Amino acid sequence: MFMQPMLLEKREQPFNDDRYLYEPKIDGHRMILSLSAGTVRLYTRHNNDVTQQYPELHGVPTSAREIVLDGEVSYVEPENGTTDFEMVMRRFRMTKAPQIKAGMRTIPIQFFAFDILQLNGEDVRSRPLTERKELLNTVLGDNNHYSRVISVDEAGTALFDLIKQRGLEGIVAKRKDSRYVGRRSSDWLKIINYQYAVVTIVGYRKDQFGWLVQHEGRPVGIIELAVPIAHKQAFYGVSKSIVTGEDRNFVYVQPVLKARVRFRNWYRSGKLRSPEFVEFVGL
Repeated sequence: MFMQPMLLEKREQPFNDDRYLYEPKIDGHRMILSLSAGTVRLYTRHNNDVTQQYPELHGVPTSAREIVLDGEVSYVEPENGTTDFEMVMRRFRMTKAPQIKAGMRTIPIQFFAFDILQLNGEDVRSRPLTERKELLNTVLGDNNHYSRVISVDEAGTALFDLIKQRGLEGIVAKRKDSRYVGRRSSDWLKIINYQYAVVTIVGYRKDQFGWLVQHEGRPVGIIELAVPIAHKQAFYGVSKSIVTGEDRNFVYVQPVLKARVRFRNWYRSGKLRSPEFVEFVGL
């Protein structure tokens, strides 16, 4: 059974508040897990059935007859215990049986449960978060493929500092009295541990907005996000005088314009993950 997931609003800075629980933000992809009549079904946040892609999740360590859980699927690096978004997406794209069988050995995944939506036929979404957490801890165990996400009281800033030290994705702040709603809500907040870099703009897309950028002389992706209209206009005003050429998709410019960006992390390919514009540098 699929249930629409509760989505998070964004907040820029960590905070302390005794009305909230704080959790590490798991770097993976969202999953709704349903167990009914001995059968497990797995769904992405967009209601795509991915049950067959994750056979190691078919044995749920639970005492419940029926259960619906919300959580995150991720890959844990055995060397340092960090979660790796790129690896879990590589596993996600394995859809053929031989690939999946090999992936279970090379990219074993884990389900990190952080909420319970239904228990033995009862919809528990209207209960406050603290009660749902107690239920989750009572009926779900841990094994090599299942873990419950830890929560801490009040100490959001301290948890975020620890997350920064370990180079993890960020934290989530959830109101203790929050009911589970199948939409975006300010009762749940995400605070991202961004990385920062200065990049050089070397071109721009022809068909839609996007700045082609380099870092230390190598291509690292395209900036599409968080660029104010005034900054776009300023760029295009300057770029007309520094064009060096073009091809089917891009207009290229002299590497003289620099920008500070923030991003989630570096991909193994050397590209920026989800870069956002912060400011021009040196203008």
